[in-house]
Amino acid sequence: MLPVLFDFKFIKIYTFGVFLVLGFFWSLFVFWKNIRLTSYKEEEMFDGVFLSIFFGLFFSRFVYVILNFKDFGFNFLKFILINGYPGLSLIGFIFGFIFFLYLFFLSKKINFFEAIDYFITPFFTMLFFGKIGSFFSGEEVGTITNFFLKTRYLGFDNFRHLTAFYEGLFFLFSVFISQRLLYEIRKEKFFKGFLFYFAIWYFSLVTFLFDKLKENHLYFLKYSFNFIVSGFFLLTTSLYFVYYFRSNILTFLKVGKNYGQKIIEKIYFRAKRKVIERKREKSSTD
Repeated sequence: MLPVLFDFKFIKIYTFGVFLVLGFFWSLFVFWKNIRLTSYKEEEMFDGVFLSIFFGLFFSRFVYVILNFKDFGFNFLKFILINGYPGLSLIGFIFGFIFFLYLFFLSKKINFFEAIDYFITPFFTMLFFGKIGSFFSGEEVGTITNFFLKTRYLGFDNFRHLTAFYEGLFFLFSVFISQRLLYEIRKEKFFKGFLFYFAIWYFSLVTFLFDKLKENHLYFLKYSFNFIVSGFFLLTTSLYFVYYFRSNILTFLKVGKNYGQKIIEKIYFRAKRKVIERKREKSSTD
């Protein structure tokens, strides 16, 4: 792992910071491309993005401090001095970002569920760069493993999982899926806001699957905070999608049942025909 990408003695360029900057500009570029497809004012939408990012960072820090209150207490300096007392919550950032963005849209009389779909692909783009940066910098450490895909992290013994790298690949895949779904929404094949629910489900799924493969966690009542929250939203959105696609699921099961019955009937008919042919052959020889 490479925490410091360049060391110029008088200044250090950190690997994770470089990936965050790359992710920030790439996600803004994707967002700009998406907004150009709409009639929304670009400057207004970017105002919402930057203000929501600021509030999201504040809420991210707030959630982290609350979950580690025994280490911070009511010391305000520890709260703001993030270099000396590092720590942020990704889920906290997402909640803060969405909450403030909702308030911003409300003040501008913009329908939240009509606009939020254009934020999803940039969101997954940022997550991809963030996770890949976490892997190469060693920010997120995987658990000990004997799996053939393994690596060593600086300051940790034994070979460990490439957890952040796995998550990065999943989020890269979601970039293409979400953009395709956005076009389908614009064709009115899905309702507006569908991509928002998909993003909650997909993010919760990835977080839920890989949380147990991480060394460090944020704990709530002795349980992983990310695991609890992602599990709750994964279950909720999964039930929602089952209800939403219930007619398609029933049709698929019905077609599958009929197709299976046809296959069984064909097998039975062929087997019966072979028995009849054998009896005919036997009677002819006699």
